[in-house]
Amino acid sequence: MISTSPGLNHLLPGNVKPLMRKLSFLFVAVTFGMGQLKAQSVDKPVQEAFLVSKMVEKFHVQPRPLDAAFSDQLYTGLLDELDDQKIFFTQDDIKKLSVYRSTLNEMISSRNPAFLQLLTGILRQRLKQADSVMEQINRTVFPLTSKEALTAVEDSTWPADKAAMKTKLIHLIRLSVLNGMASRVIAQPTKNNPRSLDSLETAGRQKVVAKVRRSIQRMLQSPMGFENMIGAIFCQTLASTYDPHTDYFPKDLKDAFETQLGNKPIAFGLTLKEDDDGVVRIGKLIPGSPAFKSGGLNEGDQIITIQWDGGEPIDVAGAGLEEMNNILSSPIGGGKAIFTVKKTDGTTRQVILFKARLENSNDEEKVQGFVLKGARNIGYISLPAFYSDWEDTKGINGCANDVAREIIRMKKENIHGLILDLRYNGGGSVTEAVELAGLFIDYGPVEQITGRDNQVVTLKDVNRGTIYDGPLVLMVNGYSASASEIVAGTLQDYNRALIVGSTTYGKATAQVVLPVDTALNLENYDSHDSAYSYIKVTMSRLFRVNGKTAQVNGVKPDVNLPDPPNAVFSRESDEKNALQVTAIAPNKYYHPLAPLPVEAANTAAQKELGSSAYFKYASAQNGPKEGKTRITDRQLSFDAVLQAKRQETMTDSARTAAAKPGANTVYTVTNLAYRQLEFEADHELKDINKEYLNTLQKDPYLKVSYEILAGAMIKQTP
Repeated sequence: MISTSPGLNHLLPGNVKPLMRKLSFLFVAVTFGMGQLKAQSVDKPVQEAFLVSKMVEKFHVQPRPLDAAFSDQLYTGLLDELDDQKIFFTQDDIKKLSVYRSTLNEMISSRNPAFLQLLTGILRQRLKQADSVMEQINRTVFPLTSKEALTAVEDSTWPADKAAMKTKLIHLIRLSVLNGMASRVIAQPTKNNPRSLDSLETAGRQKVVAKVRRSIQRMLQSPMGFENMIGAIFCQTLASTYDPHTDYFPKDLKDAFETQLGNKPIAFGLTLKEDDDGVVRIGKLIPGSPAFKSGGLNEGDQIITIQWDGGEPIDVAGAGLEEMNNILSSPIGGGKAIFTVKKTDGTTRQVILFKARLENSNDEEKVQGFVLKGARNIGYISLPAFYSDWEDTKGINGCANDVAREIIRMKKENIHGLILDLRYNGGGSVTEAVELAGLFIDYGPVEQITGRDNQVVTLKDVNRGTIYDGPLVLMVNGYSASASEIVAGTLQDYNRALIVGSTTYGKATAQVVLPVDTALNLENYDSHDSAYSYIKVTMSRLFRVNGKTAQVNGVKPDVNLPDPPNAVFSRESDEKNALQVTAIAPNKYYHPLAPLPVEAANTAAQKELGSSAYFKYASAQNGPKEGKTRITDRQLSFDAVLQAKRQETMTDSARTAAAKPGANTVYTVTNLAYRQLEFEADHELKDINKEYLNTLQKDPYLKVSYEILAGAMIKQTP
C-alpha cells in the first residue's frame, strides 16, 4: 500500500508488530508538489472509491464481492492504517464509526459520503487535541523513578476519552524517552549519573515530542488537503483489501515519486522510500552504481548508521525521508561511507560505498562476476535486483544480456560450475525473468499466465541454444520474489539448476498500472495519457511450466538451508488478502532434462551443516516459533527500562557471537582477470572490491553452494 499518510502508524514504541513487508512496488509519501488537491470535501474521494471498485470489478483477475464481509475487513484495515496503536480515536469515536462497519460496501456503491465525513471530522478533532497537549508534555519533566506502567490493557485498547488519550500519549512518549536514555547509557556508561541522566531526559523528551508533533502537523496540514488525504488512504485500503498487490494512488504521488526520487538517484546509486510504518528504506538500486555493485544492499534494507570516512557512526534509524536524502547527499567524508543496514529479515550487515558519477558508469559492468577458486573453479554472480519493474523500464537494458556477458568472461577462466544468487531479490518484470531463465535452457516454454478468462498464455524462450549449460546452483531465500520465483521455478522444473536456500516469498501474480477510468479500453490505451489517479491492479496469475504456482507456497528449494539466526521472514502466506493457490495443466511442450543429483547434493550440504557452528546455531534459532507476542505491562522507571535494555543487548551480543561464520579455507574468492586493471587505476573501487570479496569469503550459504557444486554436481551433464 502507498503510504499517503506522513506516518501516524507506530509513532511511538508501544505495541510493535512484526514488519509485514509488501513486495509490491511501493510509492513514498511526499509533501510537496500537490497544489492541485486543495478542495476540502469528501465528494471526490467517495467518487474515487466507487471508481476503484468498478475498476477492480472490470479488470481484476479474481474480484472479490463487495459485500458485508468485505466491508468489515475494509473497516478494520482502515482503522489500522490511521491509528494502529489506538492512540487518537476514543471508545466513543469507535462506537460511532462502527455503525458503518458492515455497510461500507453500500456506501461505496451508492457514493454516500456519510462515513468519510464522520471519519475525517473525528480524526481532525482528535489530532488537534493531541497537538494541543504536546507542548504541555514537552514542558513536563518525566520522573526517572516511578511505579507507573504502560499497562497491557492501555496499550491494546482505545482510550476511554480525551483525558485517557493524553495519558496514553504521555506513557508512550515516556517509554520512548527512557529507551533512548538506556541505549545511550549502555553505549556510554559515564552518562549514568544524575546530571547526565537529567540532560538525557530533557534532550530525549524534546526530540520525541518534536517528532510526534511533526507527524501530527503533516497530517493536519497535508498539501493534498486533509479530506483528500484521508480519502486517498481509504481508497488505498479499499484496493489492498482485494489483494496485497492492488494499489491506488493519486497522480501527484506518482509524479512526485518519479521526479523527486526515481529519476534523480543520489551519488551512491540508490533511491529511498518510506514504508507503511514511516520507516525509510532503500528503494531502487541504480544498475551499475556503487550500491548495486556492492553486493550487500537490496531493496527494502533499512540504513541504521552511516559512518563517513574518519568520522563516528551517525544513528539514522529514526530519520525521515527528507533528512536521509540530505545526509546521503552531504559533501562531508570525501564520498566514502560505511553503511550499517538492517536486512529485510532482521539481520544486519556493513557495506562500504563510495560516491560515483552515475552517468559515467559502464553499462557493461552492471553485473559483476567472481571465481571461487578451490578444488574446483566455480563462477559466482549476484543479481540483487532486476533492472525494470512492473511499470517502466526507463530505457534500461534488461539484466539478461549483462549476466550473459559476464558468464562468457567467466568461461574464459575455465569455471566448472556456476552459482547465481537471487537472495533478497524482490523481483521485476516478467519479461526480464523469462530472458534470464532463457540463458540456461534451450528454446521452449518458461512461464504460463492466465487472466480472468482463465485462458492460458505461454511465455517462451525464443532464442535457440544456451549461454551456459554446465552445473548450476540458484541461491534463494524468503525475500526472493516475483520475477526471481519465475527464474527459480523454471530452472527447477527443467531440472536445469539445483535451488538452494529457503522457501521463496510466494508472489505469483502480475499487475498493470491503469488510470482510474471505467471507460478504459486496453486495446487502445496509451500509457502516457495523464489521469487524476491510478490503480495498480492484479490482472494475471503466473504458473510454472509444470502447471503449479509459486503463489502463497513459494518455490521450495531442492536443498533447504536454515534462515540466518534470528531472521524474520514474512511471506505472501502472511497476507490476509493473498489470492489462493490454484493449478493448471502442465505445458505440453515442456520437456524436463534428466533428474539432478538432489540426494547427493543434500548429503554434501548436510556434511557442511553438521560441522558448522553457524548453521547449528541457525537451526536452533529457526525452530518452531511462538504465536503472537503477548502484550505485557511495562514499567515506566529508568532502572526497569535500563535493566531490560541491558538484557536485550547482552542477548543480541551473544547471538552475534554465536552466529559469526567460521573461517573458510575451502576456496578463495577472486575477481575476473579483466577487472584487475580497473582496480589498479581506481583505489576507491579497489577498497569497495576488497570489502565485497571479504563478505563473499565469509558467506556460509555461499560455502554450502560451492560444496554442492564441487562435490555433487560437477559430473552433471545437462
